Amino acid sequence: MRAKSSSGVWAPPYIRPVFHLTGRMLFALAAAMLLPAGVDGFTGDPDWRAFLIGSLITFVCAAALTYATRCRLSGGLTLRQAFLLTPVAWTTIALFGAIPLYISDYAQLRDHFTNAFFESVSGLTTTGATVIVGLDDAPKGILLWRALLQWLGGIGIIGVAISILPALGVGGMQLFRTESSDRSEKVMPRVREIAIGIMLIYTALTVACGLAYWLVAMSPFDALAHALTTVSTAGFSTSDISMARWDNAALHWIATVFMLTGAVPFVLYLRLFQGQQDALRDSQVRFLAMLLAALIFAVAAWLILVAGHGFADALRLAAFNVVSVVTTTGYATADYTLWGNLMVGLFFGLMFVGGCTGSTSGGMKIFRFQVMIRMLQSQFLRLLYPRGVFPRVYAGRLLPDDVIGSVVVFFSLYFICYSALTVALMAFDLDFLTSASAAVSALSNIGPGLGPIIGPAGNFAALPNASKWLLCFGMLLGRLELFTVLILFFPQFWRG
Repeated sequence: MRAKSSSGVWAPPYIRPVFHLTGRMLFALAAAMLLPAGVDGFTGDPDWRAFLIGSLITFVCAAALTYATRCRLSGGLTLRQAFLLTPVAWTTIALFGAIPLYISDYAQLRDHFTNAFFESVSGLTTTGATVIVGLDDAPKGILLWRALLQWLGGIGIIGVAISILPALGVGGMQLFRTESSDRSEKVMPRVREIAIGIMLIYTALTVACGLAYWLVAMSPFDALAHALTTVSTAGFSTSDISMARWDNAALHWIATVFMLTGAVPFVLYLRLFQGQQDALRDSQVRFLAMLLAALIFAVAAWLILVAGHGFADALRLAAFNVVSVVTTTGYATADYTLWGNLMVGLFFGLMFVGGCTGSTSGGMKIFRFQVMIRMLQSQFLRLLYPRGVFPRVYAGRLLPDDVIGSVVVFFSLYFICYSALTVALMAFDLDFLTSASAAVSALSNIGPGLGPIIGPAGNFAALPNASKWLLCFGMLLGRLELFTVLILFFPQFWRG
């Protein structure tokens, strides 16, 4: 039954706030489109018209949507509205983000809506998979727009991870419930402070990264574009060969450091600025640091002993590419699929990991692996000592049963979705390595896969159009933590 709002507009009551907030987000997207329009106008590229038209279309639709669904938001969102908002907003923004690409003069995107939408979804979800060949000669406006989509997607997922997902209890995220997850009026000023603080830190890191790139090796434009996609751990580059275009050791180390800054919970930066030194002892960050140190040492040793690299070169290659894959950034300075089958298997496994919760990274997230390790330890100890009591502790706190259950269900659902996506891609006559790595690349939002087609030296242009749509769904599914998308397919959700 449809109810009439106080403003006289007919709409289902539970949908109005969802589309109203989505309309507000579209206003920001319309404003962002003016930046590549200005760049193309300055360089004399005719694509400035595509971005200007796209901005106007987005603005008009945003105005119509917010007017038609105007309502009071002071009471916050219900559980059902929060579940609905996330996939609706991200899908809608991706659709409008594809408009300037679709109507541009760039041959690989113009009148190819599949390619335009794939590039937009890959950007917004910070995946970094691309269908564009010849990035070195692509229009600057398109390159900047791809980078901006990733930067906006990075800050967007931080907001979702610290405000919406903990409140929904998705995949054990209730473990990280903070004031920003509370929708009551008493904490709203505090929530705004957190949001502003994280936005300032995110922007400051981006500026610092861009300046470092520029001072070391890059042109101002390349430095800007890569800064936007480094801190967001997203991975779009302005070159077909990614960071390998700049054979500069200092630049590669700078990129490694800033990829790591994006993979750390951004709430920790706020705590550090507030003088809370215990933030340095965060369980996730310590686990990530130890994992990366072990992996970098192992890969560097392999490159020295087997591939014959020097120590400095091996350490740089190992650090950059391991950090890039684990943080789901997707940059590359070498085709690591040529380092031997052991390295192919190792990097394939790393594609599942991801960074910390509350960061811009994708993947399964470090804390879920920590919870699973605690559960396995406890289970093995019970087998050895049936009468013993072995509490499952995380970061000095007992793990609630609902968190443990949510993490186990998330792991199960992740691998079910991964298996189904792999088999579905193989139905398009893709080989197993391409299908399996494309599936995890989409679900973990990494970008490059493995093999000669979509590996670090390839791209997704040659894939069938139907498989690209399937991967778009996979990218959104992985970015939004599975549950928020799949719950929409349950009839009970729509029956309230």
